[in-house]
Amino acid sequence: MGMSVGSPGDEEELVTAINVAPLVDVCLVLVIIFMVATPFMTQSRLTVTLPKATTGETRNEDHVTITIDKKGDISVNEKDIYTPAELERELLIRLRGTRDQVVIIRADNEIDHGTVIDAMETAKKVNPKRIYFATIQKETD
Repeated sequence: MGMSVGSPGDEEELVTAINVAPLVDVCLVLVIIFMVATPFMTQSRLTVTLPKATTGETRNEDHVTITIDKKGDISVNEKDIYTPAELERELLIRLRGTRDQVVIIRADNEIDHGTVIDAMETAKKVNPKRIYFATIQKETD
């Protein structure tokens, strides 16, 4: 992969160099791919229709959020969870990093209450200080 420099009678010296142009091209393509993919990674994957409540207050505490969509898919702070053991492990890790140790359960209005109870029971195993249910404010007539 070298080339000969000088006249044929001279002592042959090999010059090896890396062509930087293809390397720069590959790096730029990778940057573009990451720029396009990043917004999809930060958006919530689960859409939830919250139940309405007349009482409630807004909390601005450091918390861990369990989201349950209408199909029963669960995520903790936007990370998909597949088993109760994984939910418990993820809650332990996330609660260790919070000051208030609050769990908020965001369950879709159409999900059966058994799934919500299972998530709440798993959350209780990791012993948070408080567990709240997320709702939206009911419109007054």
